[in-house]
Order: sequence, then structure tokens, then C-alpha cells
Amino acid sequence: MPPRTVAGDTIEEGATLPEDPDQGGTTKPGVGTRVKYFGDYELLKEIARGGMGVVYKARQTKLNRIVALKMILAGQLASPEAVQRFYIEAEAAASLEHPGIVPIYEVGQHEDQHFFSMGFIEGESLDARVKEGPMLPREAAAITQQISEAIAYAHAQGVIHRDLKPANILIDASGDPKVTDFGLAKKTEGDSGLTGTGQILGTPGYMPPEQASGETDTIGPAADIYSLGAILYALLTGRPPFQSANVMDTLVAVKEQEPVAPRQLNPGLDQDLETICLKCLEKDAGRRYATADELVAELGRYLNGEPIHARPIGKFERGWRWCKRKPALAGLSALAVLLLLTLGIGGPLVALQQSALTEQARSGRARHQTVTADEPGLALK
Repeated sequence: MPPRTVAGDTIEEGATLPEDPDQGGTTKPGVGTRVKYFGDYELLKEIARGGMGVVYKARQTKLNRIVALKMILAGQLASPEAVQRFYIEAEAAASLEHPGIVPIYEVGQHEDQHFFSMGFIEGESLDARVKEGPMLPREAAAITQQISEAIAYAHAQGVIHRDLKPANILIDASGDPKVTDFGLAKKTEGDSGLTGTGQILGTPGYMPPEQASGETDTIGPAADIYSLGAILYALLTGRPPFQSANVMDTLVAVKEQEPVAPRQLNPGLDQDLETICLKCLEKDAGRRYATADELVAELGRYLNGEPIHARPIGKFERGWRWCKRKPALAGLSALAVLLLLTLGIGGPLVALQQSALTEQARSGRARHQTVTADEPGLALK
């Protein structure tokens, strides 16, 4: 198969575009540097690369605006499933017009290469902020509220993100968060069924238990609410709710363990914000906030100094919930406790009983000796 060309550039079939546009390309008239073009887009530099796609900072020449241009990493070699997922991302994001969501400008195909362009955010990801350490509580609550407002809008349009995490939140020059990367988005109506039951997709440290278990049929808006709580947790503590040495250990922890209370990691937090965070992170989806709008309102109450609606979970209730999730282990634990109690209480009781019997025997012998000594006939003998 002959090589393909992109605006005068020769690219061998199946090859990806170079990481550095200045490594090759057409010479732009009047400029001594070599510039890489992709249709109407002048590629400036690569800004992100993931498992499926690569993103460039680019200039759309006709409109003379800076955009982010995303392409399928495998190019023409991409599988039909990868292409379909790529367009699901593009179409899901393109259907959302909200100031808290990165806008989609164009979706198309050029020289058999699938692409879409979107708004370019001049700033850093929220993940970079998390790595700097815990935020001030009110700042963390305000940012989470803004993200939640964008997600509430997406849910109202029938779109579930399913991969919310700090790395997928961009902070613009004004300090406002923008949600991006709808690569795992799911529409509540007419879902493509790309994710089969038992298939786990997402980021383990920020995904809910139902997603970690591969229960795709049960994943709904509550999954995003969990992830919003996980983002808030990371902003407050500087780490996700669950992190282990490997992916499998993290998935097990997500499904079976309770997160460390944020105030244990950051003692300066107040109980109300911790309560909001932990309610989002409930294992049972029915115990989380019912909608993202409810979470927005609850965070608003906290920021306004008003009483929140959620109540803190006591140690007894948390332990009871763990017992319901792990009945077999709870039964063994109860048996062990019973055995310890038996040994701890029964042992001393037996010892007391033996001590009493010994004392009683000694008293009996002492009385016998006293009576014997008092009898005259026996004494003369």
C-alpha cells in the first residue's frame, strides 16, 4: 500500500504523527522552520498521550484559533471498537455546552485519520494541584462544587462520565475547573454496549465499587457522584481514597475496605466536609447523594456556613456495614471474639471457683483440728 500524505507531508502507512512537529513536515512559506500540518490544523506540539489517543496543541488556520486536536493513536490500524469508542467520546462531549466542560469544535476524518478538535485550556490539570499537597478545605469544596455543577448538567443531558479524576479536570487561567476526556462516557439512553459485563475500565483509585466489580449494568449517575467524592478526598488529603502497590490490590480495597477518614490524614478538616466526602464514597450507591445537584446544594450549605443535611457515620454503624459486606469473615471474627471472651472471663471464674474450694477445704481442716484439741478424752490420749 502506498504511503499517505497529510498536507504535503509523507507519512508511512500505519505510522503515527511525530511527537515533535518540528522533526519534519512542509516548509511554511516565508518561514525557515518546518511546520507539520493536518488538514486545516497546524500542529504546534504534543500535549498528551494515552492508551488510545494523542492530543496536540494546534492552530486552526481558517479561524486562526488555538485548539486541542485529538487523534486515534493507532491511525488507520485502529480497531472498529476503538474507532467507535473514539466517536462516542467526541459525540458525548459535543452534545454538552457548559462553561465547566471543555467544548468540542469539530469531529471528522482526514486522510483516514479520525480526529476531533476541542477548546485548548491554558493551564494545568487538577492532578498537578493534588501532587502539591492538600488544599485549603474551602478551596477544595468550591472546586468540587463547580465540577459537580458541570456533571449535574451532563447527567441532565443523559451523559455519565465514568472516568472522573483530577487528571481529567483542567484548571484554566481564571482558576476555574473544566471537565474533559469523555472517553468512557455512557449515555443513559441508547448505550452502545461497548463495555461488556465483567470488563473493568477506568482509574481504580477513583472508581466506585460497582465499576471495580465490572457490574456495568448497574453503573449510573451514582458512579460519577462517588468519583466526585474521591476527587474531593484527594483535594483534602493529597491522595486518592484507595491506593496500593498494584492495580488488583487497589480494586480489592475499593470493593472491600473503608477509606481512611480524611481527618485522620488532615486533622485541620471540620467534620461537616468530611461527612460530605464520605457520603459520596459510600459502598452502597443508594446511600450516596441521590443526584449531583444534591451534592452541589450540600457543598453550598457548607460554604455558606449552614447546617448540612448528611449526618456523620458512627464507628458502630460503619462496623455493622462491614459485617453485612463480609458475613463469613464477620462470623469468624465474632467466633474469635467469643473465644477470647470465654478465655478472658471463664478462665478467671474457674480460678476463683478453685480458690474458693481450696479456701473452703482449708477452713474445714482448721475446724476439725480445733474440735479434736477441745475433746478431753482425746487430749489425754
